[in-house]
Amino acid sequence: MDIFAKIKHFFVAGEQEKTTVKEPEKNEHPSLEHTIRQFENSMDFIHRTYPHCKVDVIYLAFLVGNDQLLQEIIQPFTDADEEQVKTVLSRSQYVVVVDSKECINGILNGKAAVFFRGSTYLVDIAKPAGRSIEQSETETVISGPHDGFVENIGQNLGVLRQRLKSSHLKFIKLEVGEVAKNVVVIAYIEGLANQEIVDELIRRIQRIEYNAVTDSNMLIQFIDENPNSIFPQFMTTERPDAIVSKLVAGRVAGFVDGSPSGFTCPTAFFDFFSSPDDYYQRWLIGTALRVLRFIGFLITISFTAFYVSVTTYHYEMIPHTMLLNLTESRAKVPFPPLLEALLMETTIELLREAGARLPTKVGQTIGIVGGIVIGQAAVQAGFTSNILIIAVATSAIASFVIPSYIMSASIRLIRFGLIIMAGILGNLGLLMAIGMVVIHLAGVTNMGTSYLTPLAPINFKDMLDTYIRGPFWALRSRPTITKTSNKKINKMRK
Repeated sequence: MDIFAKIKHFFVAGEQEKTTVKEPEKNEHPSLEHTIRQFENSMDFIHRTYPHCKVDVIYLAFLVGNDQLLQEIIQPFTDADEEQVKTVLSRSQYVVVVDSKECINGILNGKAAVFFRGSTYLVDIAKPAGRSIEQSETETVISGPHDGFVENIGQNLGVLRQRLKSSHLKFIKLEVGEVAKNVVVIAYIEGLANQEIVDELIRRIQRIEYNAVTDSNMLIQFIDENPNSIFPQFMTTERPDAIVSKLVAGRVAGFVDGSPSGFTCPTAFFDFFSSPDDYYQRWLIGTALRVLRFIGFLITISFTAFYVSVTTYHYEMIPHTMLLNLTESRAKVPFPPLLEALLMETTIELLREAGARLPTKVGQTIGIVGGIVIGQAAVQAGFTSNILIIAVATSAIASFVIPSYIMSASIRLIRFGLIIMAGILGNLGLLMAIGMVVIHLAGVTNMGTSYLTPLAPINFKDMLDTYIRGPFWALRSRPTITKTSNKKINKMRK
């Protein structure tokens, strides 16, 4: 082994020693001593002993409820003899465990481990924690349901069951995390979802090797086919009705315990421009709103970049009457259009981020007052032209039209690249940048499906629910992105 290999081995071994947590061997029988060692030096670790009946109970205080503890532990064992203990442990809520890892995981999930005569039992005394179901603050709608997911995965799956009353709705439970294990549930409708996609999603989740995965938006980054792409490849939502619509369309959904959002796949680029509102209104109104979002998308990525291109290289494209006003507006500006646009776009992003991080009322005030004051002061001081202020403000407003926040953030970042290319090469640079974005999108896949479906490959039937929101009588078939036959729908109806 050469010197470089020895150095690498030393650092790798040191990192493993720091991060590796000693866990019991699989199928090792749970013992009281080993379980105590796993949780020692923790303030919420409780070890109750009942020497008169030879019972030991272990649980974590912060995860259990007082009523459940009194009913299942304190009252049955306080004055019981050994024969009475046998009767208590024979009840259905006391489950025998023979695997030490299962015992540890049960305690971490709010259960109590009961040790009696060499046998170990788990009883559920967990206290339901979390907020009540309420409206999502990030995905508001004018019409339609107003409930949203919460951080408790049990509540989320219950809401899903209430909305989608079908025996074909299946849940598959998985676990992720090397140090802190967390529950992940895959949901799909048997007979509608493509089983190959379900199996592939399960395989990707099982291959995750990371200390802890605590949120759906974190999980999907591990299972992306294109992790270096700026565009999101999985649709995430906090709305149960949005998940139900995807499941009925033959897609697969996933939930992470502790996360208020679920994700669906496979997903195409154009799915991020649809909103649940589209289906709760007349189809003509829904179509108009969806077309408006696509117009907003084109404005937000190109308006400021086009301003930079025209004012830098292509004055001949500006009408004569407007050219005089533009020349007068830019007469006092000391910066070239490229630097001027980048400064204003950065300022808008700073105001947006400040408004999002501050408390709601303060954030709204900062956004409105800051935008007006800074914009007006910048024009009067000669740092920027008033026409650029209009272009930047229009681009910022257009970005808010996109329903998906993660897609909106990606598009805002792309805008900076288009502005730079337009400032360097003019309209040619702008077209080249847009071409590179389209080429990149054409190469992105999600669960083995094209990201630009139904544009590439072209499918005119799917376009009835992509660029427009067609009438319901025309939307009886599922999208081709699911890779399943629509004949299965007729079998399930029978």
